[in-house]
Amino acid sequence: MTKKPTAKDAILNFGLRCRCPQCGKGRLFDGFLNLARRCEVCDLDFSFADPADGPAFFIMIIMGIPAAAFAVWVELTWEPALWVHMLTSLPFLLLICIPPIRPAKGMLVASQYFHKAEEGRFVVQKRTTTDSRSQTGRPESTS
Repeated sequence: MTKKPTAKDAILNFGLRCRCPQCGKGRLFDGFLNLARRCEVCDLDFSFADPADGPAFFIMIIMGIPAAAFAVWVELTWEPALWVHMLTSLPFLLLICIPPIRPAKGMLVASQYFHKAEEGRFVVQKRTTTDSRSQTGRPESTS
């Protein structure tokens, strides 16, 4: 009998390690950021997952602050030429933004699996014959 993972296990442990949120053993990605079609261990279909731009948004918002602070610090301390910023600030920005995207995407996929998240839908209920509307489609008067 296999034990179902808790939210903490599924989201943090499996998501950060980029493993299948169901079994924790299969690979979640096929490439750097491309989701695999299925888990090679438990055969879970990953078509439910759609993190879209969520990981990139969170990484840009969170890591943009230290990257901008570093660039401002370099500018105020040394007042270098633009090419110095290209050699210091741009690599710093890339080094702190690109590596966390994959674990962040893994955590969002694991969160979607655990919480059974899916695309929102409108549910249209059919009207019954005992509706308060008359044959003309207008509400009946109560007076």
